[in-house]
Amino acid sequence: MTERQSVSSGTHWEAAMGYCRAVRYGQFVYVSGTTATDENGAVVGAGDYEAQAQYILEKIERALGSLGATMKDVVRTRVYVQDATQWEGVAAAHGRYFAEVRPANTLVEVSALVGTEYLVEIEADAIIGAGDAL
Repeated sequence: MTERQSVSSGTHWEAAMGYCRAVRYGQFVYVSGTTATDENGAVVGAGDYEAQAQYILEKIERALGSLGATMKDVVRTRVYVQDATQWEGVAAAHGRYFAEVRPANTLVEVSALVGTEYLVEIEADAIIGAGDAL
């Protein structure tokens, strides 16, 4: 029987909204939409798309690691931005992590994220072992 594991980032939002940072089921790991919020609830990289994307990817890497996956195991990412004309900085951060891995990716502009200072939100799906072939 496959066991379900999850990891929390400890924010009050997870309990209030009924979600966790990431879930592992078997070899599959799903990382929730992640924003540039630090452990104290402060926004990181306010006004800077690339800085927010970089911080988000660091958070995703930690969540994956806590469930036995790595960034090399990521097979799909979804990127949400408030202004699609700012895609280059976000793409640069994404490329630093995934130039070799090259997961399937979607980048879309949205009218708003959960807070006005949030410019970027990223989700990731991984399959543990997928990076072994690289």
